[in-house]
Amino acid sequence: MEECVFCKIVKGEIPSEKVYEDDTVLGFKDINPAAPVHVLIIPKKHIESINDLTEEDSNIIAHIYLVAKKIANEFGLKEKGYRIVTNCGEKAGQTVPHIHFHLLGGRTFKWPPG
Repeated sequence: MEECVFCKIVKGEIPSEKVYEDDTVLGFKDINPAAPVHVLIIPKKHIESINDLTEEDSNIIAHIYLVAKKIANEFGLKEKGYRIVTNCGEKAGQTVPHIHFHLLGGRTFKWPPG
């Protein structure tokens, strides 16, 4: 999808502060962090939201969680704890129509989030 901001980041058309990249996934720092560590992890394949996942995408999502674990370890969050959040749909807070996972850490979180 040409107008997708995350697709443009994947293509290198918009700069980002990358923390992880492989053939399938890109991880980069959020420009408006909600925690001391706030990394967005996205598939390079354009998938609009969880509602658009297919069986063929399941390996991508599993890989994203393994990447999140790796990034969390690199930022020293394994012992401190961290949160992984995915919003689905505009009313749930999804602001970019490209599935993405927020890896948040470095502070204490409460439930429910406020």
